[in-house]
Amino acid sequence: MLNIAIVVSEFNEGITSRMLDVAKEKAALMKLKISYICMVPGAYDMPLIIDALLKKKEIDAVVTLGAIIKGQTKHDEVISHSAAKSIIDLSLKHQKPVSLGISGPGMQEKHAFARIRPVAERAVEAVIRISDELKRIQK
Repeated sequence: MLNIAIVVSEFNEGITSRMLDVAKEKAALMKLKISYICMVPGAYDMPLIIDALLKKKEIDAVVTLGAIIKGQTKHDEVISHSAAKSIIDLSLKHQKPVSLGISGPGMQEKHAFARIRPVAERAVEAVIRISDELKRIQK
């Protein structure tokens, strides 16, 4: 059984709280154990918590959930690129899967609502697939 943690952005909470519900449903269907659910202010704030979780021996993978909606500036792009780069770096550093369940950048709120289910489900599925593939090639 894969033991996972979920890190959720509180920014755009109306969207991310629903993403969390979907991710929990999917994890239950896939028979995953969720050991931690951690809330952070925004996607930019995820890396520190992800790093701490990946250091735990009992955590096999981390699922991230967030929604970055376009505003008046390119701030959404800066946040998205920074978060994605940090998440990739942490996955490589710890050799454990970390999925990118963060929708955006460049989307409007209505698009974020439409992507709740597919993004959250894919984020959970991704850690399973990556974990399986890692096990296969490490034999």
